[in-house]
Amino acid sequence: MALRSYEHFEAGGGRINLERIHRFAEVTDSDPYAILAALALGSPQFALRSADNKLMTILTVALQEFDETLGDVIVELDARTLINAFTRTMKDLALQAVRRDSAAQDWLETRVAKLVTPAGGEDEGGAGNSRP
Repeated sequence: MALRSYEHFEAGGGRINLERIHRFAEVTDSDPYAILAALALGSPQFALRSADNKLMTILTVALQEFDETLGDVIVELDARTLINAFTRTMKDLALQAVRRDSAAQDWLETRVAKLVTPAGGEDEGGAGNSRP
């Protein structure tokens, strides 16, 4: 994508079309499906949040495989079942993100306590907390 086209697209100029979104996502290493979802959600932040992990591309691939596997049986799924399944899945994903952050924080706190730190207020040749 030419720089001028990129700048024009990023500024919101021109018509939005799938080819342009996919080209933009390719040059910015972002998620084209997250960009489309961000438009539907009214949340540009969603596209930014999903750029690195490719959340919407993964969801789209999974949905494509679901469609290929179930085919016409999809029509048998009622709205309540779908809402419950997706709500439960989203809550589980949110818990995973929180647990991951919590586990990382616990790991860091445990290990930071073992690090050697300079003793505050001691003169240059003082022993401090350093180890040989």
